[in-house]
Amino acid sequence: MANITLYELSNYNNSKLIPRTFNLDAIDSREEWLVAIHKWMQALTDQTHELCEERIVCDHEDIPASYVGEHDIDPHYWDYKQAVDGSYLDASVFEAAAELDIEPDMVEELYQGEYDNDEDFAYQMTDELGSAPEGYSWPTSCIDWTAAACDLMMDYGESGGHYFRTSY
Repeated sequence: MANITLYELSNYNNSKLIPRTFNLDAIDSREEWLVAIHKWMQALTDQTHELCEERIVCDHEDIPASYVGEHDIDPHYWDYKQAVDGSYLDASVFEAAAELDIEPDMVEELYQGEYDNDEDFAYQMTDELGSAPEGYSWPTSCIDWTAAACDLMMDYGESGGHYFRTSY
């Protein structure tokens, strides 16, 4: 569940902690987000009899850090959320892609799979490309897979065990 907790800034600066946690799974767009924030700020203004118009992020959960700023969520978060909701891939794949600065609409095209390490990824790529003869342990038993993986990773990126083509 994607959550973000905010403090109202003027009260925060005056040592009054007034937090509000928003469930982002229930919010589908930036417009809905801005309406929810406005309603919260208006309710606080009515409650405290002080103008409440600024906020600060104090915590977030299940939102890639690259989409969370000091005062708000990056507007591109909503593109990310829509891509995750419409994909057959798990959200962890999109989170890994975000760490590699891959745009949400490119994730499905660039995703290569999940592997334990670069060497396993290089071996699998060799197998898929038909570069190693079937049924033979040679030459695959003689290949320096660490060096092969190092060369291969020039065109790929990894985050959390998820591999993506990054040379596009």
